[in-house]
Amino acid sequence: MSEPKIVTVPKPEILILEFGSQHTGEIVRCLRDLGHSSFVLKPEEAERWLEHNDVRCIIGSGGMKSVYDDDAPLLPEIILDKRVPYFGICYGMQILIHYLGGRVEKGQPEYARANVVTSDSPLFLGLGVRQEVWMSHADSVTFLPSGFRAIATSAETGHIAGIAHKNGKWSGVQFHPEVERTPGGMVMLKNLVENVARCKPNIERGLSLEAIRGQFVAEVGAECAIIGFSGGVDSTTLAKVADEYMGDRLRAITIDGGHLREGEIDEIKRHAQTAGVQLKIIDASEEMVAAIAKTTDSEAKRAIFSRIYERIFTEQAREFAGGREVVILQATLAPDRIESGKTGGAKIKSHHNVGLTFGGLSQLHPFGSLYKDEVRKLARELGLPKSVSNRPPFPGPGNFLRVVGITVTREALSVVQWAEARTREVLKRSRVYRDISQLVVATLGRATGVKGDAPVYGYIIAVRGVRTRDFMTVAGVEFSQQMQRKLKKLLGEHPLITQVGFFPMDKPPGTTEFE
Repeated sequence: MSEPKIVTVPKPEILILEFGSQHTGEIVRCLRDLGHSSFVLKPEEAERWLEHNDVRCIIGSGGMKSVYDDDAPLLPEIILDKRVPYFGICYGMQILIHYLGGRVEKGQPEYARANVVTSDSPLFLGLGVRQEVWMSHADSVTFLPSGFRAIATSAETGHIAGIAHKNGKWSGVQFHPEVERTPGGMVMLKNLVENVARCKPNIERGLSLEAIRGQFVAEVGAECAIIGFSGGVDSTTLAKVADEYMGDRLRAITIDGGHLREGEIDEIKRHAQTAGVQLKIIDASEEMVAAIAKTTDSEAKRAIFSRIYERIFTEQAREFAGGREVVILQATLAPDRIESGKTGGAKIKSHHNVGLTFGGLSQLHPFGSLYKDEVRKLARELGLPKSVSNRPPFPGPGNFLRVVGITVTREALSVVQWAEARTREVLKRSRVYRDISQLVVATLGRATGVKGDAPVYGYIIAVRGVRTRDFMTVAGVEFSQQMQRKLKKLLGEHPLITQVGFFPMDKPPGTTEFE
């Protein structure tokens, strides 16, 4: 491979205000896919920055607060003075209306797919009058300030779903155009930045493998590195990129804590060989299971897993480095950082590879701004096999998080492992599996059943499938009645499984995993 070139990104013309949304990174990603560079600032940072700088468009993100909360993020006044297009999304729209004298009140919550009826507006150019969108709000705009009109209304509730000012510069929507479950969202954002704000594309659309390689070379800055290797698409793709540059100076580390799926160690070995990296597997199952068995709280389990994971990696890094400068590589993705509350929004759940210190050793997260489908694209461009590029995710603490509400034991882990493997086999044979982004098989506790005319105090097995592109919003999979009957019969044959249920809840209000 030729030496990667360092890619210089032009000055962004689009400012995104971070009001505390889970989806701000998706705005950045959508604009990147459209060929536009952007940057994110908190409101107070934007106020100072805009005093000495200009942009062509400002987008206000959603947020978890209500505009009338005492600690609600404020709209920087300088934005209105700039007279450049401002587009508010959810909270970003509500705070504009609130600031200018309109009214925002608690209304009928909407946390799901919805339909809006649109009127004539440059924002909806090329789209139909009725659009499917994704809502996530409990407050609604009930009165518009002078100069504003409604450009969209909710077909279900009649609430205002889009607004625009007669000056042609201020607008907003109550829904989220940046998420995949708003099919016309990319068209709306393109209309905003190119037709309203007159921004011209200034970067290569989407991801560039060459840019990723160049960024890695520019940032790695160490003599050797170790990488946390799960065998999934994220760590395998990052290992491949790192190996191209570092070769024998790179070591992949897998920790087997007793939390993995059936046959997973063999798959990890194959994928390490595919990526060309040296692999070391650490058996920490005795320590891990004993430590995590002390709690049933999901966040406590994550904290225990992270603590042991961090200690082992720190030890392995120092041993491998042998006095050389070493960096720890983590295949952290944007959703990991977002859910962990590291990007300005609420903390939904912690992630084992976010927020660790590794005893002061250097660490690098080259994929920290990317989403799952973007990494899959990189994997394909690198020539990695479909077993890598199409591999469904599995959480870092794995089956420790799929024993829900009861003590983690070897027996419970074994039952979940068996149930997941059998479910996966059935779904693969029926070709259903290829349409599932992630399969979750867990135990939600114990219940009495009858086997061979004798009572059995066994496990409740929960089966959940989801479809998604980026794992920020997901649609629950509704298995056919025939498939449900087949799985209930098969899983019920296990001597310790007494109940089987199916959970097709969307995210939100659910999450991909049960914990």
